[in-house]
Amino acid sequence: MIAIIDYDIGNINAIANMLLRIGVRSNITAREDDIEKAEKIILPGNGSFDACMKNLRNSGLIPVLEEKALKQKVPVLGVCVGAQMLGNGSEEGVENGLGWLNIDVLRFPEIPGLRVPHMGWNEVSNRDLQNPMCASMEPKSRFYFVHSYYMAPRNPSDILLTAHYGIDFAAGVARGNIAGVQFHPEKSHRFGKQLLSAFVKGE
Repeated sequence: MIAIIDYDIGNINAIANMLLRIGVRSNITAREDDIEKAEKIILPGNGSFDACMKNLRNSGLIPVLEEKALKQKVPVLGVCVGAQMLGNGSEEGVENGLGWLNIDVLRFPEIPGLRVPHMGWNEVSNRDLQNPMCASMEPKSRFYFVHSYYMAPRNPSDILLTAHYGIDFAAGVARGNIAGVQFHPEKSHRFGKQLLSAFVKGE
């Protein structure tokens, strides 16, 4: 069973709907017993970093998530702010992240002509073809982004995917069983379907 973590951060049904389109059922849940039984976990995120982290802490779900991710090594995929939360913290706020990956979250630099937030479709390049999430990606895959802050892994080997918006930045990160993508696969049509299929099916 795939658990989509519900910690009151907005509409997350789009991820479940995209999974249904590839023939995969999931469970949107805030229940510890559901998460304990999960074979894979998706951590969504929407809005500000601090609000998401506060909501997740207030949900009381961090201990069971850490048990699954860090001890049982269950595959975890963070999406958008959910990916940023896997790291140390963000320049957007003052809350600590989960610290599962050694990643800082930085604001896009002030560049003439560069509008922030980065919003819309952008091409993504593979950095780690050995990772099952990358192996089946089409060349010149395009995904939908909405963000003002980007992930900056301290270890370059944690960069899974890259994109360019004024600067090159990590569009996807991964270490072991834990991965995150800055874009919204649930809004990215066939490219998003391919990536989610690779995550849930291990293809």
